Amino acid sequence: VQLQASGGGLVQAGGSLRLSCEASGHNWIIINTAAWYRQCPGSQRELVASLVKGRTASYADFVKDRFAISIDEKTVHLQMSSLRPEDTANYICTINAWTPTHGSEYYSAQGTQVTVSS
Repeated sequence: VQLQASGGGLVQAGGSLRLSCEASGHNWIIINTAAWYRQCPGSQRELVASLVKGRTASYADFVKDRFAISIDEKTVHLQMSSLRPEDTANYICTINAWTPTHGSEYYSAQGTQVTVSS
């Protein structure tokens, strides 16, 4: 399974972005869990949001009520609104997905950069 993240960019404070993370490489991929992390240079990676398919999503306090994670077939989305300069980071998605050939495995995509200007 290959994961490709997209949707990052430069946005003004208060604006919105929608990040996507698309899984490919097999005709049949079932995403069971998904998570978005973020990392700034010199800082530790922090969990932003996570979702188990069919259950309620969990969010870090610093993005609660502003971000929303969702799974749409082979794609994981992170809808971000009311963005703040402190949201500037490299955003990384990870999934646990099932395929007929590999069973359940964890996969991670290269990050997509989000920059919020004040």
